[in-house]
Amino acid sequence: MRSIPERLKGWEGLLLLILVVVVIFNALSTPHYLRLQNQINLFQLHIEKIIVALIMTFIIINGEIDLTVGSVMGLAGCVMAYLYEKGVPFEVSLVAGLLTGVLAGTFNGFMVAYVGLTSLIVTLAGLIGYRGLARVLLENRSIGNFPEWFNRLGQKPLVGPIPLALIIFFVLLIIALIVLQWSGIGRYIYAIGNNREVARYSGVNVRRVKMSLFVVSGFISALAGLLLAARLGSMRGDTATGTELEVITMVLMGGVSIFGGTGSLFGVLLSMLIILNLRNGMGLLGITGEIQTGVIGILLILSVLGPNIGRRVREAWIRRRRVRHTHIEERQERR
Repeated sequence: MRSIPERLKGWEGLLLLILVVVVIFNALSTPHYLRLQNQINLFQLHIEKIIVALIMTFIIINGEIDLTVGSVMGLAGCVMAYLYEKGVPFEVSLVAGLLTGVLAGTFNGFMVAYVGLTSLIVTLAGLIGYRGLARVLLENRSIGNFPEWFNRLGQKPLVGPIPLALIIFFVLLIIALIVLQWSGIGRYIYAIGNNREVARYSGVNVRRVKMSLFVVSGFISALAGLLLAARLGSMRGDTATGTELEVITMVLMGGVSIFGGTGSLFGVLLSMLIILNLRNGMGLLGITGEIQTGVIGILLILSVLGPNIGRRVREAWIRRRRVRHTHIEERQERR
C-alpha cells in the first residue's frame, strides 16, 4: 500500500488541490459557508449518497458496477412505508425494507457471479425493474406519518450536533478502510479486478467474492434508503432517482478505474468532499439544482477521462526519461 506522500504525487494530490481551491472559493463567496451548522448540513443533505459510495468503491475496484443502488434505496423505503401504512408494526416494516435490499443484491450477485451475465446489463435491468416496483407500490402517492422517534433520528442531532446518519457513515468508512486496505478480502477484491482468471487460478473464490459484494451493496443501499426516509419524513416511488450517477461520479473521480483493479478510499473520500463542497457552495450562491446536476454530469465525464489522461501522460514521461537515460549511457560508452 502506498504511503500518503506517494499518493499526493499523483491523482489524489490533484484532488486535494482542487478541494482546497473549492473550500477557499466558498469561504470567500459567502460568510455562511464556514459556520458549523453549514458544515454539518454539507454532509447531512447528501449523507445517503456518500454511504453508498463506500460499497460502490468495492464493486468498481472488483471490476463490476451496480446501477441499482438508487432504485434499491427507493424500493426499500417504499416497502417500509407501504407495509407500515397497511398496519404492519413499524419495526417489522424496517426489517422488511432491509431484507428487500438484501434480496435485490442477492439477485444481482447471482446473475453476475453464477449465471455469468455482465453487471452492466443486470443492474441496468434492475434499475428499471426495482424503480418500477416502487412506483407500483406507492403509485403517485407520498406516504409519511412515520413514528416520531424515526423522523427524529433522521432530522435531529444524536450526539452533540452530529446526526445518526453521519455517525453511521464514519463507522462504515473505518470498516471499509480496514477491509479494503488491510485484509485478505481486500486483496482478493483488487486481484479479481486486475485479472479474474489469474485470481481464480490462484485459489480465489471469485464467484463468492462477487456475490458477497452485491449482497452487501443491496443491504447498504437499503440502509441508505431508510435513512433517507427518516430525513425526508416521507417516501415516494421516485425517491432517490438518479442517485447512482452521483455515487459513481464520486468513485470514478476518486481515481478508481472503471475497468477495476486500481483505486483507493483515500481518493474517493477526497472526491466526496469536492462534490459535497461544490454542491454546498452552489446552493449558498443560489444556483439551481438543474445546473448543479449539470456540473455533476461534467464531473462524471472528467472523472473517466482525467485519470486515464494523467496515466498516459505519466507513462509517456517515464518512457521519455528512459530513452534519455539510454542515450546518455550510450554517449558515455562511446567516450
